[in-house]
Amino acid sequence: MAYKVKVQNTCRCFLKSGLAEVMEYDSKDDAKREAEVVIKHMQDNFCKKHEFVMNEQFGDYTVVIKPRS
Repeated sequence: MAYKVKVQNTCRCFLKSGLAEVMEYDSKDDAKREAEVVIKHMQDNFCKKHEFVMNEQFGDYTVVIKPRS
């Protein structure tokens, strides 16, 4: 079974980053680790106009890009 990491609501910074919108992993732990790495990269390198939230459902992880309030 493959576990996915998906990025939702991509922004301009994400599109320029070269990161993939969907990634697949053999284990749930690997998928979670990668989602955390992606969020850390976005927090450190993107324009600071957005915040990033990780949701887990059925072993798949979604990183949601939301405008900062």
